[in-house]
Amino acid sequence: MYAMVLDAPGHQVQKRRLPRPQPAVDEMLVKVSACAVCRTDLHVVDGELPHPKLPIVPGHEIVGRVAACGTNVQNFSIGDRVGIPWLGWTCGVCPYCLSGYENLCTKAKFTGYEIDGGYAEYTVADARYCFRIPDDYSDIEAAPLLCAGLIGYRALKMTGDAERVGIYGFGAAAHIVAQILGYQGRKLFAFTRAEDTMAQDFAARMGAAWAGGSNTTPPEELDAAIIFAPVGALVPAALRAIRPGGIVVCGGIHMSDIPAFPYDILWREKSVVSVANLTRRDAEEFLAMAPKVPIRVTTESLPLSQANTALSRLREGKLRGAAVLIPDF
Repeated sequence: MYAMVLDAPGHQVQKRRLPRPQPAVDEMLVKVSACAVCRTDLHVVDGELPHPKLPIVPGHEIVGRVAACGTNVQNFSIGDRVGIPWLGWTCGVCPYCLSGYENLCTKAKFTGYEIDGGYAEYTVADARYCFRIPDDYSDIEAAPLLCAGLIGYRALKMTGDAERVGIYGFGAAAHIVAQILGYQGRKLFAFTRAEDTMAQDFAARMGAAWAGGSNTTPPEELDAAIIFAPVGALVPAALRAIRPGGIVVCGGIHMSDIPAFPYDILWREKSVVSVANLTRRDAEEFLAMAPKVPIRVTTESLPLSQANTALSRLREGKLRGAAVLIPDF
């Protein structure tokens, strides 16, 4: 089979012929139909996440069809359509796994980081961490749901019942969360780079009550803010924008350093929290909700051989919605 492989951080991914992987007893061989490009892929490629398996096939928003099953696989059959997310395996016995926080398992393994992912014709995945995709979505539409959707959903859950929610960084995850907020009758305030009027217009089309630069003050005090952009300086900005008792949720796996800020903007019981990975329960809840909203995903599809182009466009902030790679070898 062919795959796009990262040999070392800071390098481009390279097309390479690899042996087709064979599933272990708990795994499935999946023929990849589509794999969305996530900012986490960019953090892996750019070396911002430490100690990836190298060489590694990136990609963790994977939709495909089961081509073979290991002997222990019970819930899927050959030909089934499945989604493969970032969380690829957990130990199942540590205090985190046993208390509903498998996303914090210290032995967890992640797709496209420690397990070869979906920038390939075929991949293998532990069937216990795969999900059925709602029939409402095509392969291309479904792929971004498996991380942008899942992490966005987990970040939004952390805001509780906040009515006025600010989102900093309006990309793939944000445009999905925007639709959930509209479905739930909440108000969205979108923050982008000051000069990025295209992103602000996109946010307005997604139902934002207001969209402006991240260096500006929103017209209303926020109950909560979610930061998807990997920019630490946005934390103090968001703290200034939320009301007393409000919460700032950092929704990325990587962020630049948060600068020092006066205690006064944190005081009055404001909170700053982070989202780490996802749980299988998040996936089950979100994938059941998505068709009800219904969530419509804005995508740009590219051939898998153009993975470096997709990564560059994401790095430069030139994507609206999510890029999705389609195997073309």
